[in-house]
Amino acid sequence: MESFLFRIDSLAKEFQKRYLFKLETAYKKNKLIFPGKIAASGSQKVIGAMIHNLSVTKWIAYAKQPFAGPEQVLEYLGRYTHRVAISNNRLVAIDDGQVTFTYRDRASNNEKKVMSLESDEFIRRFLLHVLPKGFMKIRYYGFLSNIKKKQCIILIRQLIEPMSEQPDLVTETLQQIMQRITGIDITCCPQCQKRKMIKIRALPKPVWNTS
Repeated sequence: MESFLFRIDSLAKEFQKRYLFKLETAYKKNKLIFPGKIAASGSQKVIGAMIHNLSVTKWIAYAKQPFAGPEQVLEYLGRYTHRVAISNNRLVAIDDGQVTFTYRDRASNNEKKVMSLESDEFIRRFLLHVLPKGFMKIRYYGFLSNIKKKQCIILIRQLIEPMSEQPDLVTETLQQIMQRITGIDITCCPQCQKRKMIKIRALPKPVWNTS
C-alpha cells in the first residue's frame, strides 16, 4: 500500500470546513459581490441555504502524483513564492492609459504573444496576486522560524554531533544576497550591464501631509 502525508477523506473534510468558514466570513463582512442578474442570490436566506447544502454534501479532494516528478511541482511553486506577478522584462509599452506586455499562450503550444490592457484592468489583475493581510508566501515554523533560527540550528548541530566543527556564520550584504539568489549584480548599470553605478545622493524621505 502506498503511503501519503494525509488521508484523502480527512483532507477533503478539512478543506470543506475551511472553505465554508471563509465563505461565510466573507459574506458577513460584505466582501462578496452579487451584480446584475445574480443580485437575488446575495440574500441571507439564499446564502444560508447554500452553505447548509454544501456542509452536508460529501466533498472530494483530488490529489495525484505529478507526471514529471516533484521537480516540476517545486518549479511551479517557485514561480509564486520567489517572483512577482509579472517581471519588468515582459512589459512592452505603457501608452495612452494602456499596458502592453508579453505572455505565454499554453493553449497554443506555449507560444509567446502580446496583450494590451487598460491600466485599471492591468492593475486589478496584478493585485489579484497580492496576498491578503496576514498571509505570507512562505511561513516557517519550529526551528526554522526567523526569531530563533540561528540559535536553534546551532543547538541542533551540537546535539547531533557534539564534536563536529561548527561552521562560521556568514553575514552577506544585500548585493551579495541578490547576486547569489538571482545571479544579478544590482550595482551594475541596467542599461549597459557593464559599468558600476555610483551613489550620487540619498533620496529624501517622503513628507506626508496629515492635515
